[in-house]
Amino acid sequence: MGNGETRVRGIAARAGGWSAKHRWAAVGIWVLFVVLAMGLGTAAGSVEIKESDQLGGETHTAAKIIEDAGIDEPASETVLIQAKDTSVKTTDAAFRAAVADVMKAVDGTGKVTDVQSPYDTDTFSKDGRSALVQFDMRGDAETAGERVEPVLKAVADVQKKHSELRIEEIGGASMNKTFDDAFGEDFKRAELSAVPVALGILLIAFGALVAALLPVALAVTAIMATMGLMGIVSHLQPMDDTASSVMLLVGLAVGVDYCLFYLRREREERAAGRSPEAALQIAAATSGRAIVVSGVTVCVAMAGMLFTGLASFEAMGLASLMVVAVAMVGSVTVLPALLSLLGERVEKGRIPFLHPDRRRRNGTSGKGNGESRFWTAVLKVVLARPAISLVVAAGALLAVAAPALGMKTQNLTLDQEFGDSLPIVGTYNRVNDAFPGGSEPAEVIVKARDINAADVQSALADFRERAISSGASRGPVDIKLHDAENIAFVYVPLVGGSDQDKAAESLDKLRDEVRPATLGKVDGVEAPITGQVAGSKDFNDQLAGAVTPVFAFVVVFAFLLMLLSFRSLTIAITSIVLNLLSVGAAYGILVAVFQHGWGAALVGAEGVGAIVTWLPLFLFVILFGLSMDYHVFVVSRIREAHLRGRTTKDAIQHGVVTTAGVVTSAAVIMVAVFAIFGTLSMQSMKQMGVGLAAAVLIDATIIRGVLLPAVMALLGERNWYFPKWLDRLPDLTHDEAPEPVSPPPPPAVEGDRVGV
Repeated sequence: MGNGETRVRGIAARAGGWSAKHRWAAVGIWVLFVVLAMGLGTAAGSVEIKESDQLGGETHTAAKIIEDAGIDEPASETVLIQAKDTSVKTTDAAFRAAVADVMKAVDGTGKVTDVQSPYDTDTFSKDGRSALVQFDMRGDAETAGERVEPVLKAVADVQKKHSELRIEEIGGASMNKTFDDAFGEDFKRAELSAVPVALGILLIAFGALVAALLPVALAVTAIMATMGLMGIVSHLQPMDDTASSVMLLVGLAVGVDYCLFYLRREREERAAGRSPEAALQIAAATSGRAIVVSGVTVCVAMAGMLFTGLASFEAMGLASLMVVAVAMVGSVTVLPALLSLLGERVEKGRIPFLHPDRRRRNGTSGKGNGESRFWTAVLKVVLARPAISLVVAAGALLAVAAPALGMKTQNLTLDQEFGDSLPIVGTYNRVNDAFPGGSEPAEVIVKARDINAADVQSALADFRERAISSGASRGPVDIKLHDAENIAFVYVPLVGGSDQDKAAESLDKLRDEVRPATLGKVDGVEAPITGQVAGSKDFNDQLAGAVTPVFAFVVVFAFLLMLLSFRSLTIAITSIVLNLLSVGAAYGILVAVFQHGWGAALVGAEGVGAIVTWLPLFLFVILFGLSMDYHVFVVSRIREAHLRGRTTKDAIQHGVVTTAGVVTSAAVIMVAVFAIFGTLSMQSMKQMGVGLAAAVLIDATIIRGVLLPAVMALLGERNWYFPKWLDRLPDLTHDEAPEPVSPPPPPAVEGDRVGV
């Protein structure tokens, strides 16, 4: 085992040892795995999540009825015709001419069907200044955005002829086209720029091109393999674009992290005078083991999403779990093989002004590197006054987390999501002002044995009348019959419009009062209510029900993994508490910035008054998983130093400072990558990017550099407390012989190797 310098056992050590001895075989197997996964995934194709599987509750029931009936609901479009001058009314000849021109223009494109005049449907505003021309796009609703351009152009041409009126189009197809044009490429650029950003930071961290390329290569190949696997798995668990984007983010984060941990330790051991073989063995036994523990913990956290019952969350969880598992396996197999093959050539492509050779030879830290010295100075204060440090740091984080107690979640409306950045948002607001709820009406999907039966028709008429008289809607309530399928679509504009809270109250009236008194009295009639407001409410309700099981699953399993990996009850408990504090602080920042608008301008955001519904649970799972990366790595180093005979205080100093460079590098990469998504114009993406970046920054600095050492210093030998009655539990720790190289290098020097 390489000069007898270390004695190890465990999966990571064995995998690293085998890979180092069978270098070409290990690299070949990895390349074959990536190619096979991609090839099989492409051949299998990808199954997308069906709309009927997206949600539970009534929204799911409604989508299932439509799907089973084989009805392809078209993409509906609306043209708002509005007088700019209060003296102009919808009854004027000029207004009638404009309506006729709009109907003729859109019909003339050949792309639309069922064009309806407001003079037939009575879609006029109360003030008599606005009217709606409604029609459907021909063909598949999902691809209607690709065919709507000629219709938009036709409407724009009519607007030029009637300058005294405002004539503008809105609907599912036109909104999809607007978003794709404005943000589709923007989003792709953000994804593509993540890799160059990571590579640039790694170049600064390592000061050598080859060393910097290794983590990126591992992350990218892990992502490629997972993309293929997602295609295969999608036949059991359908996937979507969101799952792919989240997988890319998580894959890049953990792939780079794991490689950094391994490479950093291997370089450090070689710098300490060990042979390349022994350095690899020690890296496998220490960093390799930390990677396995961290990877399994992250996978468990991601698996928490499978308990939500929401198809999109299940897809995100499974995709993230797979990419973490693939990156973890690659880190402990192909990485040792590559390091063994490269040897000293890992230093090739050295950038002259970074980490100069003189500093590497004599071990001095030079003036250019302040990271290790900074953490040494911080730790000196923390370890000298651990109680004060704990109170100050914990108090600060609790203060930051406090706004989270008033968190309000909802699916963001168009104006909340995009602000004033798109002209269509103005159209959306004008339609909602003139026709409250008209742009996104509730849809009642009525299924009966005979939709034309007298009692059903009477109940439908009753429902229409009561929807307005109850105050849930101001009308007009539109009914579309599908005789062959015995289904009716009832469109009810909700009072409240774009105000989600008021619209939700109107929805409750429809569901709890109007429906039971009308359609609910007819035997054999189903009438689930769906639509944007209903979807948001059902999503919120289902997510609220999933919070407790997901939270319990993630926390309990993470606790057990930490307990078995470190055989310390104290470390397991403190790990969970510190992670929860980190997540709480991230929630507090999100609420302060995006809900209350405090400092929103600093991140180019607006106080939209709410956090997007899916984000809190998503952030909890992702952050709980990712924060374990740093925690496991740092605590592993502290435990290792303690096992080698250092006092707990010295072990803390050694562990934190020697990991300072690599954890800082990893954190800077994560923060930079997540911050890219914080630059997007969509508020939901901005919230995700800011939330993730803030949490990682807090975790890598205050948690790792202040709270963790302060807590461990106060606990002293109690850090390693493990009750005898737990001895029967499996032992997932590794054995280490005392370190033969003496004396150990000073912490500040060790921390310099890969500091940023």
